[in-house]
Amino acid sequence: MNVIIIGAGIMGTTFATLAKEFAPDLDITILERLDSAGAGNSSAFWNAGTGHEANCELNYTPVDEEVISVEKALKIHAQFNVAKQFWAYLVDKGAIENPKSFINQTRHCTIVSESAIEELRLRFKEMSAHHFFEHMRYSEDFDEIRSWIPYTMDERPRHEKMAATVIETGTDVNFGALTQQLASYAVRELGVKIEYGTHVKRVHKSPTGRWLIETQRQGQAVQYRADVLFVGAGGGAFPLLKKSHLPFRNRFAGFPVGGRFLQAPISAEQADYYRAKTYGKAKVGAPPMSVPHLDLRVVDGKHYLLFGPFASFKPVLERGRSFFDYLRSMRLHDIPGLLNVALEHFPLVKYLVSETFKGEKSMIAELENFAPGLSKKFDWKPIEAGQRVQIIKDGDLQMGTEILVSKDKTYATLLGASPGASVSPEVMLRCLEQLLPNVVGKEEAQKKKQKIFPEDDLDTLANNPERYREIRDAVNAKLGIKKPAVE
Repeated sequence: MNVIIIGAGIMGTTFATLAKEFAPDLDITILERLDSAGAGNSSAFWNAGTGHEANCELNYTPVDEEVISVEKALKIHAQFNVAKQFWAYLVDKGAIENPKSFINQTRHCTIVSESAIEELRLRFKEMSAHHFFEHMRYSEDFDEIRSWIPYTMDERPRHEKMAATVIETGTDVNFGALTQQLASYAVRELGVKIEYGTHVKRVHKSPTGRWLIETQRQGQAVQYRADVLFVGAGGGAFPLLKKSHLPFRNRFAGFPVGGRFLQAPISAEQADYYRAKTYGKAKVGAPPMSVPHLDLRVVDGKHYLLFGPFASFKPVLERGRSFFDYLRSMRLHDIPGLLNVALEHFPLVKYLVSETFKGEKSMIAELENFAPGLSKKFDWKPIEAGQRVQIIKDGDLQMGTEILVSKDKTYATLLGASPGASVSPEVMLRCLEQLLPNVVGKEEAQKKKQKIFPEDDLDTLANNPERYREIRDAVNAKLGIKKPAVE
C-alpha cells in the first residue's frame, strides 16, 4: 500500500513513524514544502515549547457559575502521558540518544492576582483530588511562591496579594529537535522517503480511485499517486481540503491567528535560578493561545526566557505564504461563517487587531506588569512565532483539533492547533486507527502497539491510579524527569 503524507512537521513525522512501526511493508513518502523537517510551526521558537498536560493552563479548566470543569484537563493530561510513552520507546530504541536534546524538566506554575485567587483555589481543590495532579501544591505565601518562580516575584511588592500552584514534573519540549530526530530515524531505520522543497498545490481523486497529488518542486510540476493520503500540513491543510471534493469540505473554514514573543538569552546559572513556565490569566476576549506566560526554554543546549504570546491577525495560512493563498482557499460558502465569527466573537477580533499593532514598548510594559523589574535584567527582543489556523466548523469558531477521515478511508487530515504538538502521538495513533483499521488491527501491529504504548486507553489512565502511576514513573525515568522532592 502506497501512503503519501503532506507535511514533515511533528504530526506528519509521528504519523509516518507509527505507521511504519505497525506495518513495515507500507510504502510511505512525506512531501514537505520547506527544506527540512520541523521547520514550520514545530520549530523551537514558533511555539512556546510547553509540554501541555494541563498543569498550569487556566483555559483548560473553564469556570461556569463558580463550578470548575476539569474534564478537558484530564483528557489532555492523559494524552500527554500517551505521548511520553512513545517518546520513551524512541529513547529505548536508540532513535533518540539523549532525551535532554528535546525534553527538559521544568516547573509548571500558575499565578493569579487577588481577583482570581478564589478561582485558583477551586481549581487546586478539584485538580489535586485527582491522581493526575496529586503532586500539585498551592500557596498564597509570598516567599513560597518566590521560591517557585523567582523572576516573577523578585521585585514585586510584598503587600500584593497573589496565589500560585506548582507541579515540579512539568516539561519544556523542543518540538523542532524532536521532529528532526523522528524524521532522521524514519528515513534511516524505517525506509520512509521525504521529498523536501515540494509544494503541494492540489489533491484530487483520479478515475482509478487513487489520490493524485499535484506539486511543484524547483519550478517543475511533479505528480504523485497514493492509495492513502494524510494531510498534516498545519494551516496548509485547509486549501487542500477545499480542493479535495470531499463532501465534508464545505463545513470547514480557517481563522488565522499569528503571534509574537519577547525573547532573552540567559546563562545556565540564571536558568537554574528560575527553571519554570509560569502561566497567568488571559485577558477578557483573548484567544486561549494568548494566555500570558514566562517560560524557560532550552534549545540546542542554550537557555532563553520567552514571554508572551502577543497575538496578531494575519490573513495567511502559514508563515512564508501570502495573503492570496488564504484568499484562494476560501469559497463563497465560507463567507457566512467568517461573518458569523466576526459578529459573535467581535471582542476577539477587536483584541487581535489591537494586538497586531502593539509595539515593542507596549510588549515590554506587559512583561513588566507580569514580572516587575525583569525587563531591565535581560536583553529582550521581539520574535515572530508560528501561524495557527483555528477551525470554523458549521459557522462556529472552534479552539481544539479535529481529525477528519473520508468515508472510504483513503483520506485524512488534521485541522486546528490546540493543544497540538504535545499530544501528537496520541492524536496520530487515533488517526491511524480510523484511517487504516485493517492495518493497525492486525495481530502483529497490535503487539507492536502494546510495546510502544503500554497503556493508551485514556479512561484507564484516568480511572486506575495504580496503572497510571506505574506508566508515569516508568516513562519519566526514561525521559529524565525526576520525582518531586516534596510528596
